[in-house]
Amino acid sequence: MALSREQIAKRVAMELQDGYYVNLGIGIPTLVANYIPDGIEVILQSENGLLGMGPYPSADQVDADMINAGKETVTAATGAAIFSSAESFAMIRGGHVDLTVLGAFEVDQNGNIASWMIPKKLVKGMGGAMDLVAGAKNIICTMTHANKHGESKLLTECSLPLTGVGCINKVITDLALLEIKDGAFHLLERAPGVSVDEIIAKTQGKLIVSEDVPEMTFS
Repeated sequence: MALSREQIAKRVAMELQDGYYVNLGIGIPTLVANYIPDGIEVILQSENGLLGMGPYPSADQVDADMINAGKETVTAATGAAIFSSAESFAMIRGGHVDLTVLGAFEVDQNGNIASWMIPKKLVKGMGGAMDLVAGAKNIICTMTHANKHGESKLLTECSLPLTGVGCINKVITDLALLEIKDGAFHLLERAPGVSVDEIIAKTQGKLIVSEDVPEMTFS
């Protein structure tokens, strides 16, 4: 069975390490804030000027002035700092973000990402993604494995305008966890109930599959 958005976010959260400074992109990545594992501390950074972002607020915690880069209301963790977007981008461009999690339209086998433009369609645009893919030390993409027509979004070569080149380390889709290295997608885990054959059929780029691909767990 394909993973839900929340399950993808839970699996991404397992990639976090204690002490990481982390930027979460718009969409599925923002959900990661709700699933940070017990026993580790990470500092969430938002490019609109918040360091120390907490999870989504409950109804009685909502503050319309406390938002993330996607204009969603969030909370501030104890010790959080608020500052200008110029300072926030200086952190990103200076290489101080350990991990960023981004959504994408396409990712290819060489670690290229297309996430900001579909010709003749209205999308939100680049945002901070171009700075993040250039400045973050490690980048994970979250996305559906195929589009609504069943066509692969994990490609030999991206067809849409690129956000960054050779920068994506891992992709977590609704079907699988894959690492990108040596010009190929390497299948590390499959979603519970999803067969290797289905992943192969929906991956257009070069895919390396080991003899035993474990099912994904969330703890």
